[in-house]
Amino acid sequence: MPVAKLPFNKQVAYAAGMMGWAIMWNIVVVMVPYFYLPTSKSGLVSLVPQLMVFGLVNIMALVQASGRVFDIITDPLIALMSDKSNNPRGRRLPFMKWAALPTVIFCCLVFCPLALSETVNNAYLLTFTLIGYYVMATAYVIPYYALLAELTETGEEKVRLSSYQQVGYVLGMVFSAMVNNFANVVQEVFHITSRNHALQYTIWGLCIFSGLIMLIPVLAIDEKKYSDSKPSHLPLIETLTKTFRNRNFKYYLISDFSFYMALSIITSGLLYFVTVLLKLDQSEGGPLVGLMVVVSVMFYPLVNIITARFGKKPLVIISFGLLSLIFVTIYFLGKLPFSAHAQIYAMVIFAAFPLASLGILPNAILAEIAEQDAKKTGENREGMFFAVKYLFVKLGQTIGSALFLYLTIYGRDIGNDKGLRLNGICGFVLCILAMLFFSRFREAKPKKQAKVIEAGEQNIV
Repeated sequence: MPVAKLPFNKQVAYAAGMMGWAIMWNIVVVMVPYFYLPTSKSGLVSLVPQLMVFGLVNIMALVQASGRVFDIITDPLIALMSDKSNNPRGRRLPFMKWAALPTVIFCCLVFCPLALSETVNNAYLLTFTLIGYYVMATAYVIPYYALLAELTETGEEKVRLSSYQQVGYVLGMVFSAMVNNFANVVQEVFHITSRNHALQYTIWGLCIFSGLIMLIPVLAIDEKKYSDSKPSHLPLIETLTKTFRNRNFKYYLISDFSFYMALSIITSGLLYFVTVLLKLDQSEGGPLVGLMVVVSVMFYPLVNIITARFGKKPLVIISFGLLSLIFVTIYFLGKLPFSAHAQIYAMVIFAAFPLASLGILPNAILAEIAEQDAKKTGENREGMFFAVKYLFVKLGQTIGSALFLYLTIYGRDIGNDKGLRLNGICGFVLCILAMLFFSRFREAKPKKQAKVIEAGEQNIV
């Protein structure tokens, strides 16, 4: 239970950490495939050859996947180290402090190929830098998420702080989506002829900016003043075993994993869909993400009204179904009897509602799972629940990105775009799987409707 209530300015400082991390996270997810395996229209030099490994996967997909192998070990290990920490400054903030700078350095190095030419040596270096980035980002993010539960006492406070956190993530996503727009300005102002160099300078600048923002909660919040949490003494294997025994958590985890695989296909492929399937300029990707964010926020009140009336589970299932139809649309982009702009903007607007509900509800559902588990077992393992969830989120994103990259061998350029269209079919299948698994989830009925409505109202903040 917190020693003192976290004031509003400290809540904003906490949310700033999410914005800083989200900028780099989304840059890596979106720009690594586009930077190293660009389309012919992008003006970029291809940096990794389309080689097949064992005749099954291309080398870029293997690089993306191998960068995440270490997460299987580091995510629960860092969560446990943070839970057991006896640091006089607290269990979470010291990890965040020392992880911020290495995260920036490795994120910059991700976009430092050995040569601006197509060579397998770039793939080797990228594998190493991605591993370094993922490990350092984990050392910041896992303690950051665990800190949320410790800085708040009531359910209303948790929802409010989580809402500010989500605003930080959305702002970070918008910044990262504007990379090509910022690169255009850098290229024009500094008279840089190489598009590769313009993107590098832009990304490095954004990484430094995001690193400074990541330090705001570290400098602004006194963890000992606002939290009286005690170090945990449970061993790793026992904690993980008990966490995975929760039936609802298993179905939640599988559906979440499938969803993030599908979502990664959209984020990895957005610039390809815009420039290849619709033949639009690459700078339009940023405004598209901005529009999707704005429309999604407009749907927040509707999501909360529906949730208060019918519960979370039905809306999550409907959202998975709607998102599956969006993926089917990707297969037909550029072939529909509408202008290219009408096609992509319609798709973005229609995707806003399911993405809004799937952005609001999953963390609230997981918090309820952890709370119910604590009441049943008498053990508080909220940190491990979130650590396992975000391990699977990252694995889902990585495998989804690797799947996208693998399918590009079947075509990623104008006139040869079969690989990009096949990603739409894969996304459709993944959303259907997420919907089917989540249908097995058993939602607890709220005792008082007023509490649900109150939580919904707080989520809009």
